[in-house]
Amino acid sequence: MPDRNINPKKLGFVSEIAVKAKLVIRLMKDKRINPLLKLLPFAGLLYLVFPDFLIGPIDDAAILFAGSYLFLEVCPQAIVQEHLQALLAEREIESKKVKEKDDIIEGEFHDLDE
Repeated sequence: MPDRNINPKKLGFVSEIAVKAKLVIRLMKDKRINPLLKLLPFAGLLYLVFPDFLIGPIDDAAILFAGSYLFLEVCPQAIVQEHLQALLAEREIESKKVKEKDDIIEGEFHDLDE
């Protein structure tokens, strides 16, 4: 059974949140995911717009996290892994491009012989 969690050694806290958000978006667009499951992230967003529907002090971030976490848990695991691997591969390619750009130092040459 493949692991659904993103390897924390590869990603930082903010990067992990960004990857999970992109993963939710990609799964929402995937036609293989049951439309009823797609209501979970929308329920979290709906709570942000109308927070008075629930009684008690519930943190907005916790609602969004719980909705997206539950969505990722109930989606078919093979589809989640497929999208996660694609996102991590894209991230790796982008990271290599940034490193290649960092190796190039642009400048101008001026002869100082007077």
